[in-house]
Amino acid sequence: MAAEVTASGRRGHVQRDTRETQIQATVHLDGVGRTRVDCEIGFFAHMLEALGRHAHIDLDVTIRGDLHVDQHHTVEDTAIVIGGAIREALGDRRGVWRTGAFRFPMDEALADCAIDLSGRPHLTFKASFRNEKVGDLHTDLVHEFFQAMAIALGATVHLTLERGENDHHKIECLFKAFARALELAVAIHPRAGGEVPSTKGALDG
Repeated sequence: MAAEVTASGRRGHVQRDTRETQIQATVHLDGVGRTRVDCEIGFFAHMLEALGRHAHIDLDVTIRGDLHVDQHHTVEDTAIVIGGAIREALGDRRGVWRTGAFRFPMDEALADCAIDLSGRPHLTFKASFRNEKVGDLHTDLVHEFFQAMAIALGATVHLTLERGENDHHKIECLFKAFARALELAVAIHPRAGGEVPSTKGALDG
């Protein structure tokens, strides 16, 4: 789909309804970080709010899933929907910086993220957690979220936890590092002249 580009900026919307999940998300890439997250997994909702706020992307998302089974379908499909909405808002990615990298500190935790909106999905994820859960979120699903996000967004993502002790801090640090790198990658380059940021004249995917 083509992005809906209005005088107020770039917007995308994706709705996904399956037997496992019902999720819809609207994003505004040129927003200010306003978020509304309706999700029954409290800590996951907190991370999505941090994602929108620190990327300065307006994000409105409603999430329902088969939590009586487990959280996997819900977390993964949420990434598919949000990543797809961002990709739709980007359109053919003309004029964007395309790449972004950020090092985010949070108390004793430190995370690095680098993103390339290349159209070629790839995730390198280096992080480990001590506990099975933080709040009500299963920590093994953090990797699954970013894997699905990289695929849906059509991006190369390198996300590394450099250090940390507290699992809450570590996960939040990863989400915020991703958010800030994403903000840089989707921003409009002041001298790009509306060109696709590739010597090929097009980005894959």
